Amino acid sequence: MKKAILILFIFISLKSLAQKTDNIIIITTDGFRRQEVFKGIDSEIANDKKFNQGDSTYIYTKYSGADFKASRQKIMPFFWSEIVSKGQIYGNRELGNKVDVANPYWFSYPGYSEIMTGNVDLQINSNGYKPNPNRNVLAFLNDQPKLKGKVIAFGAWNAFDRILNEEKSGFPVVAAFDNVGGDKPTATQKLLNEMRNNSFKPFHEDECLDVFTHYQAMDELKTKKPKVLYISYGETDEWAHHGHYRSYLDAANQVDKWIEEICNFVQNDSQYKNKTTIFITTDHGRGDKTKTQWTDHGADVPGASEIWFAVMGPEIAPKGEIKTASQFYQKQFAQTIAKILGYTFTAVHPIAEEVKEVFEK
Repeated sequence: MKKAILILFIFISLKSLAQKTDNIIIITTDGFRRQEVFKGIDSEIANDKKFNQGDSTYIYTKYSGADFKASRQKIMPFFWSEIVSKGQIYGNRELGNKVDVANPYWFSYPGYSEIMTGNVDLQINSNGYKPNPNRNVLAFLNDQPKLKGKVIAFGAWNAFDRILNEEKSGFPVVAAFDNVGGDKPTATQKLLNEMRNNSFKPFHEDECLDVFTHYQAMDELKTKKPKVLYISYGETDEWAHHGHYRSYLDAANQVDKWIEEICNFVQNDSQYKNKTTIFITTDHGRGDKTKTQWTDHGADVPGASEIWFAVMGPEIAPKGEIKTASQFYQKQFAQTIAKILGYTFTAVHPIAEEVKEVFEK
């Protein structure tokens, strides 16, 4: 009997040693092309007066470099220094490493649903679709005893209440102009609510500026210490739709700075330090072959299925930019997220397998 107890204790101890990630932060930046991620600025777009907002000099001064590697690092300096050295980056099609959405629509609601549910639901074919009937991985994680009540999502776009089906899923979703803090907001939350509500609204009531989503999420991270945090930034997509290439690049550069802020906080906090994985991706790609289509996406836009993702954490071997020829799909992200935390995501609908290469040493 004692021997059996000892064996069980050793098994549990080994399992706990193997599982190093206690927390995960998932970050998406809407519609940010893999072209800028891997190749830096697109000079054809930057030189086009329709898109450079009359200031190509600014674009080249801030984001060009001696080669594409220097340019991409200027756009996303933290991504191409810390994450590439300590994590894994997937989706450089020039090297044969392909990541695509599996859904046939190539726009936001189907993309976010695919990321979070691990499933392609062909009925989700509109950004105005009703609350998502598919179970998402965040709801699954919130059902786990160790994570219950420690899951929260922040999204700049108001559709996230529906995409994540807040009422059915059972965890808070703060989307667009939703207030934080409920009936008893802290002084910081009250100020964040007031600033957001009284801010310039270039995207009307559908979407707030990313800065408010970010600082709401940071306040939550610092004060409530969630174990599963999702943050969705939206301005990369919005400025691209407007044809504002300078603002599109600035938005991506700002997201990179915020990722750095998040990582710096994580590595200086006792709950999170060396126990937190960061997973970063996008919901869809954009046009490429016809330069005038870089502003758009959808099934009729070539290249809009092409995406990328990055991951960094204690479970993740530092492989850097993945250069092996492979094909991965967005629907694999949900199970990957669950496996990083040591769980197997289950639901009544099909769930694609995880990206096994993420876990290989």
